[in-house]
Amino acid sequence: MNPAEEYILSRDEPYRSILLHLKAIIEYVVPEVDMKYKWSIPCFYAGKHPICYLNASYKGKFVDIAFWNSAHLTKHVELMFSEKRKVVKSFRYATLEEINDEILIEVLEEVYSLKEKGFYKRDK
Repeated sequence: MNPAEEYILSRDEPYRSILLHLKAIIEYVVPEVDMKYKWSIPCFYAGKHPICYLNASYKGKFVDIAFWNSAHLTKHVELMFSEKRKVVKSFRYATLEEINDEILIEVLEEVYSLKEKGFYKRDK
C-alpha cells in the first residue's frame, strides 16, 4: 500500500469515510489523476499539474480538500475557506453528509480546466 492510501485508511471515523468519498469524486472527475504522498498528505496531480490535496485536521475536526490554483477559480469560492493561507482555498467537511457532490464536481471540473494556470494570479 502506498503512503497516501495508508494515510487515508489509517484515519479514524468520520475522517476516513470523508477522505474516501473525496478521493472517489476526484478520481471520477479527473480519471487520469495520480495520487501522490507529499508533505505527509495525499496530493492529486494531473500529469505534472497539481489539482488538490486532502488533509484531515483532528485539531480542527474537519477534512480539507484544498485547491492549489484557487486564485483562478470563479465557482463557489464564497463557500471556501482561506484562513491563514495566502492563495490556497478549500472546502471543509466535518461529516460525510456535509459534502455537496454537485458543487464539489463543478469546482473540480473548473480546477482541472485551469490546471495549467499558475499558483498565483498575475496581472499582465
